[in-house]
Amino acid sequence: MIIEVLKSKIHRVSVTDANLNYVGSITIDEDLMDAANIIEFEKVSVVNNNNGERFETYVIKGERGSGVICTNGAAARKVQPGDILIIMSFAQMDFEEAKKFKPTIIHPDTKTNLLVK
Repeated sequence: MIIEVLKSKIHRVSVTDANLNYVGSITIDEDLMDAANIIEFEKVSVVNNNNGERFETYVIKGERGSGVICTNGAAARKVQPGDILIIMSFAQMDFEEAKKFKPTIIHPDTKTNLLVK
């Protein structure tokens, strides 16, 4: 049996920008992507803690070390700069493999979106 499990999670980052006039996606600081084991164009689920909105999109690389979290296109209507998001990706795997799998979860500083060392 194949099941879907949490693979990566960026827990509580602040939206830095919302760009309605872009084709879509969410721009994420490349340092956060690396730390969370998320790659460019990977599908993610996004939860907005401020208003309860949920949506799916794909990731594009943001400037490394910038702390950028920018929703683009239609997703820009679901957030405001300063909103707190949780960004998650999932993976499909065999049930027995999934029992042993541990997701990568990071907790950046919510004011700067930079990794806490």
